[in-house]
Amino acid sequence: MATAPTVLPTSARATIRTIKRASRWLVRMSETFIFTLSLVMLCAASAFAAVPHRLPEVYLKNGNFEEKPNPKYLKKTRLIGKYALPKWEISGHVEYISGGPQPGGMYFPVKPGKWYALILGASRTCAQDELLRISVPPQSGDVPLQTLYSLNGDVIAWGFRPTSSVAKVILHNPGIQEDPACGPLLDAVAIAEFCSPKPARANLVKNPGFEEGPFPIFNSTNGVLLPPEQEDHVSPLPGWMIESLKAVKFIDAKHFDVPFGQGAVELIGGRESVIAQILRTVPNKVYNMKLTIGDARNGCHGSMMVEAFAAKDTLKVPFKSEGKGKFKTVSFKFRAIENRTRITFYSSFYHTRIHDYGSLCGPVIDQVIVYPVA
Repeated sequence: MATAPTVLPTSARATIRTIKRASRWLVRMSETFIFTLSLVMLCAASAFAAVPHRLPEVYLKNGNFEEKPNPKYLKKTRLIGKYALPKWEISGHVEYISGGPQPGGMYFPVKPGKWYALILGASRTCAQDELLRISVPPQSGDVPLQTLYSLNGDVIAWGFRPTSSVAKVILHNPGIQEDPACGPLLDAVAIAEFCSPKPARANLVKNPGFEEGPFPIFNSTNGVLLPPEQEDHVSPLPGWMIESLKAVKFIDAKHFDVPFGQGAVELIGGRESVIAQILRTVPNKVYNMKLTIGDARNGCHGSMMVEAFAAKDTLKVPFKSEGKGKFKTVSFKFRAIENRTRITFYSSFYHTRIHDYGSLCGPVIDQVIVYPVA
């Protein structure tokens, strides 16, 4: 395990502010901070096996910023000194404001080549085009924060695969906003480990019931956003690609109505929220696809429609939502054209919650099954 402290690069100005908000720590980051981590988590069972008790995700070391700096390193709210913030190394302008208590953090060794997701609270500070750049070298990706999906703040997940037993996690503000006082707001940072999903003999879809995914951390109740355009990197939703302009939301059975098991996906951005997967198929062979759609019982209502695509075939599934957690299962047949077939799903319409018009919502997808027709 690496014992070196976390490093904040000097490539750009950094501003971190911990803001008390609903008894949570909120970090305002104007440029960059890095954590050298070693972490391990659980593996979920396959979609066709009994789902075991899931261990909770864990903070990065002092990832909730509960371990306070020594007062002698504080000048009002500004941190003075390279190691003023415990377990972190800082440079530039960094501010710290204390808030309410948080559970303790912990860390474990990562495994090279394993599938991980960082899970963190993130939002914008200003009505500008803000980005959060997340890197675990050599992997890197930009998470857009301009769209607010929930008035209570969003939790996002970003996937990666470490190349060694020590992974350096970099959270960076590229500084594209006009106002230098603006920047991403960060909350607690946690990590989860996944098993690489595999198709079963009775189902060609990997992770068909979304039982392997970034479950919400700690006191989060709004689900977890899966950032757009993740198909070129490691997806935070194992087996699936998010190939759209807007995020999709991973929801759990603890806080939402989920048709099967513990996890599902909510398409919250209309045609701009798309999930897809590439299946191994036999050209000219006919396959049957089954899927379940519904609502999460979260106040999302109205006339919904999910569009499903496989090869050259399309299925449009209408669904009248009353926001009460109802769902239905549909199926259709398609003929494979090549030895790889892409299946794609998106919502035809945009929706908001009936009592919270600032929160985007949409139809829920669960239990996607594809098998050859005999």
